[in-house]
Amino acid sequence: MLDTLTIRTQQTTASRLTHLDPERLEFGKTFSDHMFVVDYRDGEWQDAQILPYGDISVSPANSALHYGQAIFEGMKAYKNSNGEISLFRPYDNLRRLNASAERMCMPLVPEELFMQGLSQLIRLDSAWVPDSPGSALYIRPYMFATDGFIGVRPSDTYKLVIFTCPVGLYYNKPLRVRFEERYVRSAEGGAGYAKNAGNYGAAMYPTKLAQSEGYNQLIWTDASEHRYVEESGTMNAIFVIDGKVITPALSTSILDGVTRRSVLQLARDWGMTVEERKVSAVELMQALADGRLEEAFGVGTAATIAPIAVIGYQGHDHELPAPKPDSFSSRASAALHAIRTRQTPDTHGWMVAV
Repeated sequence: MLDTLTIRTQQTTASRLTHLDPERLEFGKTFSDHMFVVDYRDGEWQDAQILPYGDISVSPANSALHYGQAIFEGMKAYKNSNGEISLFRPYDNLRRLNASAERMCMPLVPEELFMQGLSQLIRLDSAWVPDSPGSALYIRPYMFATDGFIGVRPSDTYKLVIFTCPVGLYYNKPLRVRFEERYVRSAEGGAGYAKNAGNYGAAMYPTKLAQSEGYNQLIWTDASEHRYVEESGTMNAIFVIDGKVITPALSTSILDGVTRRSVLQLARDWGMTVEERKVSAVELMQALADGRLEEAFGVGTAATIAPIAVIGYQGHDHELPAPKPDSFSSRASAALHAIRTRQTPDTHGWMVAV
């Protein structure tokens, strides 16, 4: 642990903020002026700094590049009408980052280090936080091994970096998805619940195949039978059947999504029945055929809530009813926006002021 939490700051001499077009915020392409960087060596975190956003040098023998010791998080900061900036559930993201670190045999990040570095970074780049509808400052903390060593063992050294980027809507229309019944995202006992880089790299090829067929994303199914829903692309999947909010139960192959938690909590707040259990493709298709499947949508930090319009199953596309203004997903999306922008009371203490 750092002896002190003094974070040295080197401000950029060439801000790129003047080149930002708030009306054209492509997700993940424009990065804010600074980044928080801290190194782990000799058994402790040290040399915490805020630096101008820029390239990082690594050894050709960098063990993260060879053996995959790399994890990340995704979170957001929001600006309200008074110009005040708040983080959405940052402590939950830190807990998940540390769960990923433990699974990947990496050091845990102390809460004080993470929150102070993050808060100082956001305050420094506060002008980068957009306030147009649907926009936010996306925050990407990540950690990777830094040993220059070829050998299959955990690294002795690591680097934690946090950088940010202003973003708009991730998806601008309802999604076309299909069940994936050949490739596997993760298996029980694997690292699917961790946000480690390898999970996402392995998902790219089957996702590319689906996109070539006209789908936006996949609905991943379980590794053993390909019968049960796991996730929807990079999001958790939620369904409304007969007025009940139903989602796959968490496991070692399913990510514990912060947005998932929040949406389920809102459903419980509103007196709805919430079921966290196995959900099969057959059950969903039967519910759709019977007119009982009212909604299907993905939830995640990037998209928040992304309605599903079409589900492909065994070679056939099935259209879902369009969400109505009073649908659960529409109400949940509006409620989350109101909480994040301080337009309504934050009864669960999700927002943390910067």
